[in-house]
Amino acid sequence: MEQKKDYYQDALLKNHGKSLCYHFFRNPVALIALIIVLFLALVAAAVSILSYYGIEWPMNPNETHLNARLLPPGLEHWIGTDHLGRDVFSRMLHGTSISMTVGFTAVAVSLSIGVSIGSVAGYCGGKLDQILMRSVDALLCFPTFFLILTAVALLGPSLINIIVVIGLISWTGTARLVRAEFLTLRETEYVYAARILGQRWWKLIIKHMLPNAAAVILITAILGIPEAILAEAGLSFLGFGVQPPQATWGNIIADGKNYFLDAWWLIFFPGLAILITALSFYLLGDALREVTE
Repeated sequence: MEQKKDYYQDALLKNHGKSLCYHFFRNPVALIALIIVLFLALVAAAVSILSYYGIEWPMNPNETHLNARLLPPGLEHWIGTDHLGRDVFSRMLHGTSISMTVGFTAVAVSLSIGVSIGSVAGYCGGKLDQILMRSVDALLCFPTFFLILTAVALLGPSLINIIVVIGLISWTGTARLVRAEFLTLRETEYVYAARILGQRWWKLIIKHMLPNAAAVILITAILGIPEAILAEAGLSFLGFGVQPPQATWGNIIADGKNYFLDAWWLIFFPGLAILITALSFYLLGDALREVTE
C-alpha cells in the first residue's frame, strides 16, 4: 500500500513538472529570453576556452592599429574600431565573457550566504530570527551600489574583488525571500512529522525544506544575475571595475564617451548588449515566477 502511495506521489510530481514546462514553453517571450541567455552563456564559454588556448577570434581585442582609429562598422570591423584602432566586436566578445562570469559567480556567492542565513532564520525563528533580520534591515538602509563602490575602492579594482564584493553585499534580498518561504514551510505537516521523528534540524532543512523552496531560490538567482552584471558595468564605467586593457562592456562605453559625436558605435553597441542581457534575464525570471505561482 505504501509503495502504491509513493508511486502515485512520484507520478503527480512528474505530471506537475511537465505541466510547468508546457506552460513555460508556450510563452514566446520567455522562450526568446531563454534562447538569448543560453546564447550569451555559450558565447562566454567559447571565448574563455579559445582565450585559454591562445586563440583570439576574430582578432586580438587589445591589438592597436593607430591608422585604423574610429572606423565605422564595416566588413573588416563589424561594429567599428575605438580610439586606439582596436576591434570593438572582439572587445565586446571578451566583455560578454567577463559579464557572464561576474553575473553567475557573484550570484553563487550571494546565494550561498542568503540561503544559509534565510533558511536558519526562517526555521529557527525567535530571537535568532530577530537578530539576523535586524542585521539584514541595517544593511538594506545603505544603497547597494555605493556599498559595492566603496568596498571595491578600498580593496582595489580586480575581477576577483568585484565578484567577491558583489556577492558579499547583495545577499540581503535573497535572505529575506528564503526566510519568508521557510516561515511557511515550517508549519507544514511533513516538517512537523519529521520533527516528531527526531530528524536533525540541518537534515530537515537540506532534505525537505530547501527542495520545496527551490523555485523561489532559482527565480531569485536569475533576477540577481542582471543586477550583478549592471553593477560590474557601472564600476567599469567609473574606472573601479576590471582595468584596461582588459575589455568589459562598461569600460568600452567609458572609452567611447569622449567620442560620442564621432563614433556613436562605441556607446550604442555595448549599451545595447547590456540592455538586451539584463532584459532577457528579467523576462526569464518573471516568466518562471508566473509559471510557479
